[in-house]
Amino acid sequence: METATLYAAGAFAVGLAITLFLAAYLTPRQWWRRPNARALLISLAGAWGFGSLILYAAHARPDGHDDAPAVAATSAAAQATARRAASRAITAAVAARDAASASAPTSLIAGHPFAVHRDLNLRAAAGVHAARLITVPAGAVVTPTGLRSGDWWQIKASVAGRENTGWANSLWLRRSGE
Repeated sequence: METATLYAAGAFAVGLAITLFLAAYLTPRQWWRRPNARALLISLAGAWGFGSLILYAAHARPDGHDDAPAVAATSAAAQATARRAASRAITAAVAARDAASASAPTSLIAGHPFAVHRDLNLRAAAGVHAARLITVPAGAVVTPTGLRSGDWWQIKASVAGRENTGWANSLWLRRSGE
């Protein structure tokens, strides 16, 4: 196999790794629960984009011209630089995600009514293994208290004239107007 082809394959493999790391931190978790066209598109576009940038930065040409001596000298430095840049980007993305999830969503959902999309299990704690308190029927209106644990929200629900407070997965809730 030609040296230029190996460099191109390596660049696109590193591009795919960078894409997967960034996607893990910059996109919602529920996007990656099942394989779908969006995940494939993000992976392909990211691998192509980052791989092309790495090849450009390393002055490697995948068109068959032999730049192997120049590429070999700059390849390790370019990969190290790309890894440091990706590490900084991931650190910044994690900080931004944590800051956003810590402040804004809680204040936006507290006290606003949501409609239950399907029958909803109201649980004693966040998580599917927590004890089920009651089943809230589809179409009922619930109100979040503002406490969150990932995708799990603490909500107040009135079922059969009785007020209940417990935890529910937010994926089963819709804004009342939706």
